[in-house]
Amino acid sequence: MPNTVVLGSQWGDEGKGKIVDLLAKNVDIVARYQGGANAGHTIQLPDGRSFVLHLIPSGIFHNDVTCVIGNGVVIDPVALLEEIRMIEAEGITVKGRLFISHNAHLIMPYHKLLDKAAEARLMKNDGGSVGTTGRGIGPAYEDKFARKGIRIVDLLDRESLREKLRRNIAEKNELLEKFYGSVEHCDVDAIIAEYEVFDQEMDTYITDTALLLNRAIKDGKSLLLEGAQAALLDIDFGTYPFVTSSNPTAGGACTGLGIPPMAIDRVIAVAKAYTTRVGNGPFPTELLDETGETLRRVGREFGATTGRPRRCGWFDAVAVRYTNMINGVTSLALTKLDVLSDMDEVKLCTKYERLSDGKELEHFTTDLKQLANIRPIYESFEGWKAADMKGAGCREELPQPVQKYLAAIEREVEQPLEIISIGAGRDETLGAREVA
Repeated sequence: MPNTVVLGSQWGDEGKGKIVDLLAKNVDIVARYQGGANAGHTIQLPDGRSFVLHLIPSGIFHNDVTCVIGNGVVIDPVALLEEIRMIEAEGITVKGRLFISHNAHLIMPYHKLLDKAAEARLMKNDGGSVGTTGRGIGPAYEDKFARKGIRIVDLLDRESLREKLRRNIAEKNELLEKFYGSVEHCDVDAIIAEYEVFDQEMDTYITDTALLLNRAIKDGKSLLLEGAQAALLDIDFGTYPFVTSSNPTAGGACTGLGIPPMAIDRVIAVAKAYTTRVGNGPFPTELLDETGETLRRVGREFGATTGRPRRCGWFDAVAVRYTNMINGVTSLALTKLDVLSDMDEVKLCTKYERLSDGKELEHFTTDLKQLANIRPIYESFEGWKAADMKGAGCREELPQPVQKYLAAIEREVEQPLEIISIGAGRDETLGAREVA
């Protein structure tokens, strides 16, 4: 299998975990390249068991696959060790198969306090917020780029670690108290003791993953590179400031893993058959009516990590065309097609209309003012029944209304739909075998 990036082409929660799990059986290594424990990738195994992974790559359920957490990921040791124990309790081997970059940054207790305090302050001052998960992801990346972060490799030098933590915690406590008015503080000695224990537990997984991956490439091994969140949440190319704090786009795979761009052979973007978004920010096709409620209910659109209800709307081809462009997407995987079943009508956004002058726009913009000044232009399609999709073994066996809808998506996003998911199970997926 060629070296492949799998990323989200909308605002996240597209079902990347399922697609990575499906493709993982044909690769040697699955590597996660950015994000933190704010991402939830749901995997459903053939025996009916379902798992939500937050940090460990979605290839872990294939016993002969090596899994890597790259330097671009920010790691919460508590969440990571809980996840390892959860997987091992199910009889799945993790040791010897999971490797974590020694250069990955750690999420500290003060990052979580700052995250929650910042969101609370925004809500209090102007009634709005970015809509973070409160898991400390943003503040951890802030420290990384301010050159104040604590990396896994720092755990090896206890005296240096103590000095860095004392300096950081003094600063964070002052910020929490004087700027945010928080009564919560961090204790230096308690954190040092806690992270020394984490170091002992994680030590068996730590290595130079950039060296590991580049040696694997040289040896002709195949890589599947897994992104978290999605392209429209990218810190540079998303709907800023309502974005994540890293680069879920394809370029993030190189910087988040330490591999060269020429090592990537293809990019598969995952999109839902409709669109969802968690948290605040623009959403041109959002449905604030009964149809939106139906999508949320039928699609079980609640965050895998937070449980927050997702905002729902029709498929936005304008946005997906944009993410295809900036990521060099070679094909799409479409998920949750079954959720649209039993609707009388299904809609597809093909362009926008600018409200100020009626001009039609075919290109996406990350300018929030412009996005607030447009309305989606839709193409409508006849609905189909859920029963008519069951048992389909290939795209050609799907009902004609479904085929028309899929063909329209391909036309509008200018890329082929090579994988089509018609249910949550591994066996409810069309085209995955051919793509692998």
